[in-house]
Amino acid sequence: MEIFPAIDLKEGYAVRLSKGDMNSAKIYSKNPSDEAKKFEDFGAKWLHIVDLDGAFAGRSINYKVIEEIVKSTNLKIQVGGGIRDEKAIKFYENLGVDRFILGSTALNDPELTKQLAKIYKIAVGIDAKNGFVAAHGWAKQSKVLAFDLAAIYKDSEVDAIICTDINKDGMLGGMNFDFTKEIALKSGKKTIASGGVSSIDDIVKAKQIDEIYGVIVGKAYYEGKINLEKAFKLS
Repeated sequence: MEIFPAIDLKEGYAVRLSKGDMNSAKIYSKNPSDEAKKFEDFGAKWLHIVDLDGAFAGRSINYKVIEEIVKSTNLKIQVGGGIRDEKAIKFYENLGVDRFILGSTALNDPELTKQLAKIYKIAVGIDAKNGFVAAHGWAKQSKVLAFDLAAIYKDSEVDAIICTDINKDGMLGGMNFDFTKEIALKSGKKTIASGGVSSIDDIVKAKQIDEIYGVIVGKAYYEGKINLEKAFKLS
């Protein structure tokens, strides 16, 4: 199982939110590339980056920081937040990003998403609140059920699904394993769980569930609740 340390970017800093609320942003590092290097030293192969400003603006905002991270590490990098079209994907591809996360576009235009997945390594981000998909930086809630959206991509060339239970995100209250497992079964894709990791016990439990391909670790690391070096030895 893959562990994905997370860096959420707001105004160039590494921050974490609670339940996706931008007003709850807490700065953890003013040098995100230093954090990325630490993750690499711990044993990470992948890094999960979200451009929070980009998610709201619908375009890349923190790209200079992302470029710096790409240049200063050998990590594989997946990026989400504001990627709405092929132009944005090409932009990030030129920066050296490996996988591109489509959230709002995956919800609003599944056909475009499927076409892009034939050319690029696409991850579909399914962020759900009370079972329904939220988009545009989680500011808008749709009437589409998360499980229905996952099923749309079952026969596509999408590389992975990243699913977040928004109510769990940044709350350090434990993961929603049943939600992740169901998303994996409905989509038939490699599924990465996000939101709620509270301790190394969550990593141990996730590792025992065949349907979970990866886990994103954010606030639990920044708040000192999880020793990532130990976690990587487990995974």
